[in-house]
Amino acid sequence: MSLDGWNTVLVLGGIRSGKSEFAESLVADAPAVRYVATSTAGGPEDAEWAARLAAHRARRPGSWTTEETADQPRRLADVLASAGPGETLLVDDLGGWVTVLLDPAHQPADDEATVAELAAAVRDTAARVVLVSPEVGLSLVPTTPLGRAFTDALGAANRAVADACDAVALVVAGQPVWLKPVAAPRTAEVPTRRSAAANGASGPVATAETPLPAVLTPGTSAPATAGTGAGGDWAAPTMALPMVATGLVIQAGMELPMPDEDAGGQAVDRLGTLDVPGAGFGTLERVVTFAAATQGTANPTPWTTVRALLLHGDHTGGAAAGSVPGDSSRRAEQARAGAGPLARLAAEVGATLQVVDTPSSAPMEQEPALGGAAVESALRYGWRLAEEAADASVQLLVLGACGAGTETAAAAVLAATAGAEAPAVLGRVYTADGQIDDAAWMVRCAAARDALHRTRNSPRDARDVLAELGGGDVAVATGVLLGATARRVPVLLDGPVGLAAGMISRDLAGQVRHWCLLADHGGQPAVRLAADVLGLTPLLDLRLDLGEGANALAALPLLRSVLSLAAALPVRPRLGGPDSEDEPDFTEPEPAGPGPTTTHPESGGRAG
Repeated sequence: MSLDGWNTVLVLGGIRSGKSEFAESLVADAPAVRYVATSTAGGPEDAEWAARLAAHRARRPGSWTTEETADQPRRLADVLASAGPGETLLVDDLGGWVTVLLDPAHQPADDEATVAELAAAVRDTAARVVLVSPEVGLSLVPTTPLGRAFTDALGAANRAVADACDAVALVVAGQPVWLKPVAAPRTAEVPTRRSAAANGASGPVATAETPLPAVLTPGTSAPATAGTGAGGDWAAPTMALPMVATGLVIQAGMELPMPDEDAGGQAVDRLGTLDVPGAGFGTLERVVTFAAATQGTANPTPWTTVRALLLHGDHTGGAAAGSVPGDSSRRAEQARAGAGPLARLAAEVGATLQVVDTPSSAPMEQEPALGGAAVESALRYGWRLAEEAADASVQLLVLGACGAGTETAAAAVLAATAGAEAPAVLGRVYTADGQIDDAAWMVRCAAARDALHRTRNSPRDARDVLAELGGGDVAVATGVLLGATARRVPVLLDGPVGLAAGMISRDLAGQVRHWCLLADHGGQPAVRLAADVLGLTPLLDLRLDLGEGANALAALPLLRSVLSLAAALPVRPRLGGPDSEDEPDFTEPEPAGPGPTTTHPESGGRAG
């Protein structure tokens, strides 16, 4: 399992709340799962109950094994106690277990002692265990003695097991809420590119209250200290977000929300009815359908609150060959001061700008670009950035990056995740005066090649790719995409870092790409390939190369104009639009008579 810091979890929920599906997702990546069924099969006349059990069985992968304890409820504690440290068990559910426990066939019995034995087995088990149980304490008190006995016994069992478990989740309408989160794992003490230690000063230690990097409004500049400090803001614990802090969200196979496909289809149908003199919106029709699906309406509105995130972090070693030392820091500070293409375009379109310092990445050809613990912190930090934007009612995120060696890191990620050849997706390198630097390009290609060779026997899951090749900026970008998807905030991608993050995100949550839009490929081969794999066809072919984030902001007014026009135009008069009653019925014109019918100005009359 890819959840850290816990051994046992209790998943509570009401009827049809999705608690079983959520519990199954927690163990989905375990190599083998023992499914412990506690409910009886029911009588032959109860077809509805049989259908429920059949649906549960159909969801279980073929690699899972099933063990039933329905006839012997006291055996559940023995099953948990005898499980080994390498095993994963899913117990579904305690409601059925209590039902059997209260059955007259098992009486007289000491139910309290049996519940205590189960809780002790949960507390002491060496295996990883997920238990599912109904939450009936929120309903009315039953009117029958048997109903009251069941709710009392189940409530006592839930309390005892919850106290014994490391974590407890309540699922409401398919949405999990962590009632008892595991303590956040200790964050890595990895200095960022601009840490205080590197500057010879002792900066403040990042805490759960560490503020996010300053958000710039158009025409303002950020404090000079934004993004600095020991460990950097990216390494701050996210205790304010328990789902992230426990590690119970950022895992492979997450079930994040999807856009509203019905609204997107309805938007397409509506566009065909609009009163336009030509053929319509052409390629930009996809802007309307994307906005419709992500807004959940057939008539979407333009994005009014937009935030641009500029992720700043350098890659060292051969990946940065040909980069001007300190140039990325200069551009980041320039953006913070409200100058440069990105800040000026943000002011022009009325977007806020947030410059985010990400951890520096080690030479990928020699060692992992980022430590495993630092990857976790960077993912959570990116998620927190998206959460903060959603809480501020941001309707669209623009994701960009600046840093030495980012193109090389993206090329290596594509080689690892899409089977690409690094030289084929690595763009040309230019000197400060605009000349092509082939020698630096070859050094970058060699760095990517050596990194891939070094990791040829390493796993290729998302975290491993981020640690070995992607580095800090790609890890934070991946967290941003995941968090934005979880909060239903669309993202306008721009440049190799965002696309590399999209490639990695698909292994954590396949829903992410459906919330992403690509305005322009910028002529970059890495962006072209990643977009093709992710199914993100660029809207434009302007080959803008103003810097990551700036390209998207330059195209944003056009996208907004399309949405404004689509929202304001009426339908054609023939379809019931304005002036439909005044429009005369169409009649076939009479055939023209013989001879010319042109009125000549010279004569002022008809020729004939």
